[in-house]
Amino acid sequence: MIARKKILVRLYLLLIPIAYFSYLFHEFGHWSVGEILGNDMFYSLNYVWPRSGHYINESHDLYVSIGGPAFTILLALVALFFLEKYSSVYAYPVLFFQFVCRFFSLVFGGFSKQDEAGISRLMGIETYTAAIIVLLVLILIVIRASYKLKIDLEHIGYFFTASILSNLLVIATYKITGL
Repeated sequence: MIARKKILVRLYLLLIPIAYFSYLFHEFGHWSVGEILGNDMFYSLNYVWPRSGHYINESHDLYVSIGGPAFTILLALVALFFLEKYSSVYAYPVLFFQFVCRFFSLVFGGFSKQDEAGISRLMGIETYTAAIIVLLVLILIVIRASYKLKIDLEHIGYFFTASILSNLLVIATYKITGL
């Protein structure tokens, strides 16, 4: 029992570096798409934009917006692959945080400012469509992983709480440093 508690504490603490890496990886998705399309992009912990203040082509806004959520889903899928292949409990916080991060941003970060709202607007589809798709994919990954590792609702609640706290730490770092 004590060994199990030590592993759980490690997993919860692991969410802190996972949170920072996840934010950077999400923004790397935006940055890499922008760069591939020929835009000179600026990269920070929680924001990416073209150095010139505008994209070379108007359509690039949509593609760059899709890059972040796509990389978030990719990271969750890679973690799920490792969890499935190696039954690694250490992959769980990685994939779990991806869901919490997008959920938190959409619910508390001002929906209209989030990537998914912009994607829906730029595609001319209903406002919440992209957000629902992203969250649905991520929650299905979490459900699969939770089932595979037999993680109960109590521990999911602990992961959720630790993920929120880690998310707030990243946001505080961004606000304080402006990085």
